[in-house]
Amino acid sequence: MAPTSDAPLALEITKAEGVYLYDTAGKSYMDLISGIAVSNVGHCNPAVVKAVKDQVDNYMHLMVYGEYIQSPQVKLAQALVKSTGTDTLNQVYFTNSGTEAVEGAMKLAKRYTGRTEFISCFNAYHGASQGALSIAGDENFKNAFRPLLPDIQHIHHGCIGNLKKITKRTAAVVIEIVAGEAGVKTATKAYFQALRKRCDEMGTLLIVDEIQSGFGRTGTFWAFQAMEIVPDILLTAKGMGGGMPIGAFMANEEVMKTLSFEPVLGHITTFGGHPVSCAASLATLNYIVDENLMDQIPAKSTLFYSLLAHPIIKEVRGIGFMLAVEMKDFKTVKAVIDECIKNGLITDWFLFCDNSLRIAPPLTITEEEIKIACNILLQAMDKVYALKI
Repeated sequence: MAPTSDAPLALEITKAEGVYLYDTAGKSYMDLISGIAVSNVGHCNPAVVKAVKDQVDNYMHLMVYGEYIQSPQVKLAQALVKSTGTDTLNQVYFTNSGTEAVEGAMKLAKRYTGRTEFISCFNAYHGASQGALSIAGDENFKNAFRPLLPDIQHIHHGCIGNLKKITKRTAAVVIEIVAGEAGVKTATKAYFQALRKRCDEMGTLLIVDEIQSGFGRTGTFWAFQAMEIVPDILLTAKGMGGGMPIGAFMANEEVMKTLSFEPVLGHITTFGGHPVSCAASLATLNYIVDENLMDQIPAKSTLFYSLLAHPIIKEVRGIGFMLAVEMKDFKTVKAVIDECIKNGLITDWFLFCDNSLRIAPPLTITEEEIKIACNILLQAMDKVYALKI
């Protein structure tokens, strides 16, 4: 397998269930990051596994996206539209991943507006392909791959003064409600409402990236719902599939139809909306709603805050089950992570905030499991603190 770094975790996992992974020796590891905000309903959730098996018995790939009527796609699209609570986000384009959702949304924004400029945030991450990488907000992460798309500007997440950079040249603003790889940074409702107003004034589309924050992770099904705004284009993936690969971008019918003419097939995908992944996603969505997982998040996240007290911690911040534990530097964070892995707990840091430790457990984690996780974290911090790293 091609390497992605010079220091992979290299754990060989043979089984996963609930919040736990198991290696070849049978050792268990609590997954406190859900495979990076993917396994929202836990690993191998029985409802998701059943949906996958049932769909495999019927059919798998049939034809490229949009040519045949496939009930898993239709049912999932209906459920996604309903989940937004709006009349405007009424069409869904399925992709294979979050990156592909970003790419499709960028093409859609250019096609609909006839403009080329995009604005995103400093320290934002929206994917690794060339269009998505172009709007990333970290120069070190993308400099080796230039030239990338021109006409890209950046603003500071949460800074109302920066919104004046949005002009009638701007096709779209791409933004997360909760800035994930920036270290779980949030902004106020007033900021997002000012952003929505500025986009409306300039005829600019507002693209909200909920690839990490969607599917209940923040305590509402979509994080934008807590800000009382509605995006023009909504992006989702990660936790959407219950462990299966899938993504989507959603928009209004008037906007979305521009991908179907001049040229025809303006955006196309072979495996996007794969029926097995769609079945898994619908089961995931229904499980989150039927089991009232979002209602449980406030009390469970408060438990993390109450237990994570240590001299090594500078701050615990976040919303719902997107949490960051800030320490003095990356060296300290990495030492804590390594010690946690030895003791059966998987955690991580953030791409653009490496002095903070990531906590993003499955929404199904119990209060007892949270206590176990925090105990392991605190023991690791004790050891690192004693070593004066």
